[in-house]
Amino acid sequence: MFAFPTKSWAALALTLGISTAATAADPEFDKQQLRSHIKTLASDQYGGRGPLTQGETLSIDYIAKEFAKLGLTPGNGDSYLQPVPLAKVTADQAMTLTLGDLTLTNGSEFTARTQQITPRIELNDSPMVFVGYGINAPEYGWNDYDGLDVKGKTVVMLVNDPGFATQDPAHFKGNAMTYYGRWTYKYEEAARQGAAAALIIHQTDAAGYAWGVVENSNTGSKYTLVDDNNNAGDLPVMGWLHQSAAQKLFTQAKLDMAALSDAAAKPGFKAVPLPGKASLKFDNSTHMAESHNVLGLLPGSETPEEVVMIHAHWDHLGTNETEGHIYNGAIDNATGVAGVIELARVLSKQNRQSPFKRSILFSSFTAEETGLIGASHFAAHPTVPSSQIVAFLNIDGMNVDNALDYILRYGDGVSELEGYLQEAAASQGRKVKPDPRPQAGLLYRSDHFAMAKVGVPGLLFMSLGDNDPDYIPHRYHKPGDDYNPEWTLEGMQQDLSLMAIIAAQLANNGDWPKWLEESEFKKRRAQDGRQ
Repeated sequence: MFAFPTKSWAALALTLGISTAATAADPEFDKQQLRSHIKTLASDQYGGRGPLTQGETLSIDYIAKEFAKLGLTPGNGDSYLQPVPLAKVTADQAMTLTLGDLTLTNGSEFTARTQQITPRIELNDSPMVFVGYGINAPEYGWNDYDGLDVKGKTVVMLVNDPGFATQDPAHFKGNAMTYYGRWTYKYEEAARQGAAAALIIHQTDAAGYAWGVVENSNTGSKYTLVDDNNNAGDLPVMGWLHQSAAQKLFTQAKLDMAALSDAAAKPGFKAVPLPGKASLKFDNSTHMAESHNVLGLLPGSETPEEVVMIHAHWDHLGTNETEGHIYNGAIDNATGVAGVIELARVLSKQNRQSPFKRSILFSSFTAEETGLIGASHFAAHPTVPSSQIVAFLNIDGMNVDNALDYILRYGDGVSELEGYLQEAAASQGRKVKPDPRPQAGLLYRSDHFAMAKVGVPGLLFMSLGDNDPDYIPHRYHKPGDDYNPEWTLEGMQQDLSLMAIIAAQLANNGDWPKWLEESEFKKRRAQDGRQ
């Protein structure tokens, strides 16, 4: 059983000058500072903060200068920047996909891209097979690829996992998506199985977002890390199918898509070959360059080698040059970056009054929107050993409206950090509310997940539409995610106060929060002797 530190959270809040009233905004966190940061980062001048663009240069310069002004030391040797070598890969959108006798239209019916560094992708007469959810999960006794050879084939699969389909909490995690439901996993597993292409069937409820998000996120330039083999081991074709296009495919095959989908969620499902062949060709242009993570350090006074991280990704979707749309990403994630800078200001001030024992590393990574790339690079090449990182507090979209009487918790029984969240919320007179959309798998969709893979437990602080039902359908990953001067920002002040409580406690108490559920993350942490 996890024992909380003896010093009460309310007392800690009082020490930090943090309000414990649920609806009171903490004046320590300056609305005007927050407003200025958000307005600047989400301005048209920054062009949607696309990696490898002028928007990146402006963004990383802005964040680094703010860190320097606050007295943070460089977080990567003598630099505030950590280079992230990556490739900007742009697929020619003048492509069509043929599945048997079907010819599908790019964008409205399918998307396709690759992370391989190659001038051309050709999928020629590839046999097709429906592999259910495309999952190989020994701990759940599940393998959709059991006895199946898919080398050179096109695998068609459902989004999410069988638990969501059955809503049975004893089946995977029921309504809550596991990592096996994420598109990233499905492409990785298809590549391990030797497939030539994977086509994920989109369903809005199961994916957690509408087709427009898929289209916007996959039809422009994408970014990837590059290995020594130019990513030749990656899946050649990473695709999505609109649900209506998938229905046409199953109808063409004289198969009942609904019945097969139901069967795919039950143990013992066997893959079903689809008649016809898949063909697709597209050219790629590749721009090799360096992007950057930004890191600022507040050194600890007693155990500076032990580090608490506070983070928000700086990138967004950039500018669609064809349509002229700028994806300014005000909430996602200019608010998060503003929050990190403001936390750095407030905690630096507190540190001058009463130094923290451990170091606090403030970070803002690149290319989160294209697959946690900056975070993955940091995890593989950390500026401090991952075994010395106590916890990773990750902000990805903040509540820009009024304060609330609750805070969202992503994950349940995942790590002891949930106890810290519970007690910090109670010190503010707030309750903890479970993730209202566990089927969306948000626990696996932001930078803390890359750190989890190397054993570092984290908390996700995200407010994307929970108290604003208009946000997800009309602004999330759309041009409408713009700065609004009418935002009260009281929710930001409130949540930043809560994060400050947790960060300060971790920076002083010597605790190493542990993973609770059995997972690869727990096993990895145990290798570092922290479990």
